[in-house]
Amino acid sequence: MNFIALVGTNASFSYNRKLLWFMKKHFGTQANIEIQEISDIPMFIEDAVEVPKRVNDLIQIIEISDGIIFSTPEYDHSISAALKSTIEWLSWGEFHPLTNRPVMIVGASLGNMGTVFAQENLRQILSSPGLNSFVLPGNQFLLGNAAKAFDINGNLIDERTITWLEHCFTAFISYVNIIKPISNQEEKLKSSNSSDKSENKVWTIEDFSQIDADTGASVDDEVDDELEANRLNIEEELARALDAMESADE
Repeated sequence: MNFIALVGTNASFSYNRKLLWFMKKHFGTQANIEIQEISDIPMFIEDAVEVPKRVNDLIQIIEISDGIIFSTPEYDHSISAALKSTIEWLSWGEFHPLTNRPVMIVGASLGNMGTVFAQENLRQILSSPGLNSFVLPGNQFLLGNAAKAFDINGNLIDERTITWLEHCFTAFISYVNIIKPISNQEEKLKSSNSSDKSENKVWTIEDFSQIDADTGASVDDEVDDELEANRLNIEEELARALDAMESADE
């Protein structure tokens, strides 16, 4: 499997970056993890004439991946401004690479609680219109006291911490295997419906003026009954599969 791992900060030094590099090395036989930085991504602005090249490059990388791993720090009970800005780029414009994409969230911080608030903040963001990612439920990896968590070679020290990370990553791989076929099914249905509706459509500037920049969604789009029903079926199928996966672990 091929995963994209996003360093959730533009800081020159980050324990979240160290965590992702440890994961890349530790899980090298299970998946290829490509680490991506966001320090060179400009601040999101909806007045942009076009999506920056660096953002387009990231979109293309994400679209051919099997899933994405976010490693987020925590600032004031939320994710970093740099990560939020990057996600805004990824939910704006023609392409939405995070939609229906399997996502794993991890995080490291200097405090005892890890990044519990930031991770919940990120989950909320990824469920918003224009994103609609499939975020791995449960299996939260919260690395606290990060300054003491690594040795001089960048390896995690505590065996229980490593064991829990292994459990979470194994769950993510299983989750991706569950999500992939039903995600592809939804993409095909969405593409088919979109093609049918736009077959004789003549687009005007007024159409694009109805785009809600706050959500990436159209403010007057009618809910497509077939897509909504399909989404509910996916959620039910996913819930059954996750129950079966948890039962197998017991």
